[in-house]
Amino acid sequence: MIACLGRIVHDSDAESKLDDDVSTIFNSLNLQGSIENGDVFSIASKDFGGLYSIKPLYLIRPSGAEDISRVVKAAAGTPHLTVAARGNGHSINGQAMADGGYVIDMRSTGENHFKLLTVNGSPCIDVSGGALWEDVLRRCVSRFGLAPRSWTDYLSLTVGGTLSNAGVSGQAFRYGPQTSNVTELEVVTGKGDITVCSETQNPELFFGALGGLGQFGIITRARVKLQPAPDMVRWIRVVYAEFEEFTRDAEFLVSQKEDESFDYVEGFVFCNNDDPVNGWPSVQLNPDQEFNPAHLPQTVGPVLYCLELAFHYRNSDQPSTVDMAVSRLVGGLGFVDGLISQMDVSYMGFLRRVKRAEQDAKANGVWDNPHPWLNLFVSKSDIVDFDQTVFKKMSQPHGAQEWVRTVSSTVVDHNRSRWRICDYSVRHVGWDSRTSVALPEGEIFYIVALLRFVPKGPSVEKKVAENREIVKWCIKEGLDFKLYLPHYRAKEDWKRHFGNQWTRFEKRKANFDPMAILAPGQRIFKRTNQ
Repeated sequence: MIACLGRIVHDSDAESKLDDDVSTIFNSLNLQGSIENGDVFSIASKDFGGLYSIKPLYLIRPSGAEDISRVVKAAAGTPHLTVAARGNGHSINGQAMADGGYVIDMRSTGENHFKLLTVNGSPCIDVSGGALWEDVLRRCVSRFGLAPRSWTDYLSLTVGGTLSNAGVSGQAFRYGPQTSNVTELEVVTGKGDITVCSETQNPELFFGALGGLGQFGIITRARVKLQPAPDMVRWIRVVYAEFEEFTRDAEFLVSQKEDESFDYVEGFVFCNNDDPVNGWPSVQLNPDQEFNPAHLPQTVGPVLYCLELAFHYRNSDQPSTVDMAVSRLVGGLGFVDGLISQMDVSYMGFLRRVKRAEQDAKANGVWDNPHPWLNLFVSKSDIVDFDQTVFKKMSQPHGAQEWVRTVSSTVVDHNRSRWRICDYSVRHVGWDSRTSVALPEGEIFYIVALLRFVPKGPSVEKKVAENREIVKWCIKEGLDFKLYLPHYRAKEDWKRHFGNQWTRFEKRKANFDPMAILAPGQRIFKRTNQ
């Protein structure tokens, strides 16, 4: 088999010969799934970012962990082949690609696991690492009336993909990220070992794989904590003219006890103008409501800030009880008087709100545009400086066309660049320092996401360069920050990113993937022969 692999890499025969090679490799590996040649048109050569196109040798659709183990061991028998696990392809900078290597399509394993269990008296669900969170949600709610405690805003992501990063959203301030809401994993390591791990069983692999960027193993199963699912959500948006007032209320809400705050707290930045996509009209949740700019103070700047909130309740709750609870919570906030929008939606509808925006974007031809996104964790101590320099200067839109702020907007101009800036605070509480996730030092930090939809052409490289300048500025000014979904190119940058965790990270790599076979697209370690 090893000789066959070497021949394929160096052979330049016709495509018919490649088809024979695929058959040979398939038989040699004894796969239960399927294998096909990688090419520039394959899903394995692309991702959501649309910034890179990297051709793999093969795309493999495994039937389960055993197939993945065989592929990893086969790669280990060569001096150069690497293996990348691809979830739903939502990475931005080629993190799930393998140049001339194997790309494993984890979606083919999505139905392998789905079992309800009780662990220490609490409900959990065993799900496949290749399952989409939106499918986990639908099945858990419809079958058991239960739901995972922590989500991402966008749910068309795989379980293994988000757990390999962190998995954050507006409820992370209460339950922590998704990496803090699993009790057990099944992982295929870089040695090809299929290993079950937890806090008490193989804990170094368990915590290493959580937030480990795929460097130590491929997550094939996860045991996820569940809780009773609410029936309904009161969805609320309140607008702020000043950043300081916006952050004060955000930090207050995420610091309160469970019954003294909302169930979901996020925020975003939008344009102070009448642009239908990126300005005032895009804030209103109820189409019958209009944004009245007359409420804004005369001193307001070019951008406004919005807190997005959610209050969970059950169908059996009296409407007056819900109204009273929401009024009590909203009454303590310092938003601009009169600039509040709210509506009641089902719990499922609220969690799938980004899916509707995706469908709208696909219908309008925008979804497949490049996405030069940038995600950061910025400490509370530096967020005001970040606002003054990045939001209001470095990222200042060149006209309203370069901004987008809402995931529920249904108005899309085909010729627009779209940009959403999310900005919301979370606390260190609920984040386990034993995982591989790199965090700022501050107790409270902000998740900042600059989410652009840019038409193909020169504007793409311009936004990529702008992202780099933002990161360089953060480093130069000594901000307490970390990239989320990091994509550094140099090892020194990775060492700075992990800080005092780098030694631990490097040791874990040597232990679980000593030949650096896994996740080459992250560009952290180089493939070795020993």
